[in-house]
Formats: sequence, structure tokens, C-alpha cells
Amino acid sequence: MDPKQYFETIRVHFCSNHKDVTVGKMMRSEAIHYKGKVFAFFSTKQKMVFKLGKDFNVDTIDLPIEVFSPFKNKKPMSGWYQLGAEYKDAWESLTDLTFNIINLDT
Repeated sequence: MDPKQYFETIRVHFCSNHKDVTVGKMMRSEAIHYKGKVFAFFSTKQKMVFKLGKDFNVDTIDLPIEVFSPFKNKKPMSGWYQLGAEYKDAWESLTDLTFNIINLDT
């Protein structure tokens, strides 16, 4: 399954199984929202992006996640991390982790 289709599968699953989770957009990309706020999306660079929060310790997971920095002349987006398509098997579990983090914040 190609990365975008895999993202769509994850998005449909979350929208179907969690109250207040809906489809949406983030910077013209397909996204997953919880109570109107984006918590994950599929970037134009074939990566999935997650809002793990600025206090998230990336060392707690054994994946090469990177800080999300979509702008050439601006600093990275605080609390947002991305993971490439070569690790798409981990996308669903990271989406679940992200959902649990954002769910606790609301």
C-alpha cells in the first residue's frame, strides 16, 4: 500500500473509532482532527507528521522521528515531529500515542 493510502486507512480508522475525531486539512495536506484541532497529517514530502508536544521526549521511542520544519526561513514547528514513509508501519501506533497526548490536553 502506498504511503498516502496507508495514511487514509489510519485516518478512517481513527474517525470511525474515536468520538470527536474528524478529517480535515493542515497546510493544504490531509489531516486528522480532534475537537477541531489537528493532531496528525500527511505531508507533501510523503511523511506523516504528529503533534507530540514541546515537552515530548523523543528518546522514549525507538524511531528516527525528526522535528518538523516546513519553512525555509523560519524555525521548526514546536512540538511537531515527522516520520518518513519507510517507517509507515509505525505510523498507526504514533497516531495513537499522539491522540492520547492531545486527548489528555483537552
